[in-house]
Amino acid sequence: MKFNHKLIGLCTAFALMLSGCERSFEELEKDPNRPVTAPASLVLQGIESDMYGNIGTPFSDEMRWNQFYAINYNYYGNNEYNWSSFTDHYATLKNVVKMEEEAKRAGLADVNVYSAVGKFFRAFFFDQMSVRGGDIPASEALKGLEIITPKYDSQKDVYIQILAWLDQSNSEMTSLIAGGNSKLTGDFYLGEDLAKWQKVVNSFRLRILIRLSKKEGEAGMNVKSQFAEILANPTKYPLMGGMSDNLEFKSNLFNKYPSNPDNFGFDATRQNMAQTYVGLLTARKDPRVMVTTEPAGAQLKAGKLPSDFTAFIAANSGEDLSDMSNKAGKDNGPGFAPGEYSFQSRSRYYSNYIGESTFLVGYPEMCFNIAEGIARGWATGSAETWYKKGIQASQEFYGVKTGALTMTYSKTGGRAASDFANYTVNFNFDDYYAQPIVKFAGNNIAGIEQIVTQKYLAFFMNSGMEAYFNYIRTGFPKFMTGVGTGNSGRIAVRWQYPLSERTTNETNYNAAIQSQFAGKDDINQQLWLSK
Repeated sequence: MKFNHKLIGLCTAFALMLSGCERSFEELEKDPNRPVTAPASLVLQGIESDMYGNIGTPFSDEMRWNQFYAINYNYYGNNEYNWSSFTDHYATLKNVVKMEEEAKRAGLADVNVYSAVGKFFRAFFFDQMSVRGGDIPASEALKGLEIITPKYDSQKDVYIQILAWLDQSNSEMTSLIAGGNSKLTGDFYLGEDLAKWQKVVNSFRLRILIRLSKKEGEAGMNVKSQFAEILANPTKYPLMGGMSDNLEFKSNLFNKYPSNPDNFGFDATRQNMAQTYVGLLTARKDPRVMVTTEPAGAQLKAGKLPSDFTAFIAANSGEDLSDMSNKAGKDNGPGFAPGEYSFQSRSRYYSNYIGESTFLVGYPEMCFNIAEGIARGWATGSAETWYKKGIQASQEFYGVKTGALTMTYSKTGGRAASDFANYTVNFNFDDYYAQPIVKFAGNNIAGIEQIVTQKYLAFFMNSGMEAYFNYIRTGFPKFMTGVGTGNSGRIAVRWQYPLSERTTNETNYNAAIQSQFAGKDDINQQLWLSK
């Protein structure tokens, strides 16, 4: 018998077409060339990258709003507090859910290293949104198609949940470490060491409790008792023991520090330092200013030495931008850097691609948070001891410690080795600390101002907008305002909600705006957290 191969082929193709028609649209739309699963370790790396990249990197807009530096060239920006909506971190949070799902799909138990850090990531990113905007979708968020218009949780309930996640994260980590399961595969921050992550979790929890200082007596929050419990039980709640425990991002030749040799010509003279930061350091005769900052060219031309703290002069962030530009670009003649203002250190920030480590949660901040909590009467202990530890840890990060210190500045404002010159300053911590402006004033408002001010100085170019959040919470240190900061001379106190909330979750968005701000989504409306 002879077969008609053409006929058989047509019948086969027809049969395949029929079977294809029986497949659902959801099946047909799947791209066979795109993966639908990924190892939890790989998803983790994306989440960790977002922690650094999406909250405010060094020399970013956020650092201008912290008043660490200012931009003087209006084509590329300004120093105004006229921002709009905050960054939506729900995409990253969906990856946290995916990371946890992938860990279980790979056969891990319900409680595993990824579930433990997942609770920390939830706390971290929900805090980043709520501290900027107020009430946010939380309990009904991340439900996928199950709930596409989630309700807004009150800011109080969000922070109750954040504290609960952190407590649960610590408990899970304790159990996992005790069982010998302490390797967080894929982690590039802390060497895949879950024990180090546990210290970060508890140190971050202290940040959240201090963030709630105005709500220390709020029913159901237990702010003071939680703070005291953490300090009283270091075995249950291990904390950072030094700078080696920092959660920090380290730049390299591939992930370059934002200020580096590549962009010297673009931003080195368009970004001068801000007086809020520089003035606090020079008033305290603190050599950290000589590490991060150049002496002003106009001051050196006038005869001052680079070792003179009065040679470091920065711009008021509220200055008119055209005035700042003219002063920053002033020609001081050959052999001197241009400008009336100090710029960021050429040797530290433009000599290589590594710059300095960027803290996300740092040991100096933890020290100051402990000092502040004790000063507020939340726990027993010596606030002064922790205050001094915080200062010394921050200073030593910049190489400032008792002895002769070699400093480098650029004679002409350039970055070539031939432009650099060294000078020596002698530093003694005891003498530094003995200054009335530095020596701890006690467990009172003056002492708290000193703690928060030194914490501000330690936040330079790291920890996102924590410097600003502490200012909004306490009023310390005083931020500068004027025509250059816009917003009618006011420092904005919150962000608006993302446009996507207004267009896709309108009913719940309107209810949240009405309950918090009498219907006005405005950057000058005070949050529950700050009242």
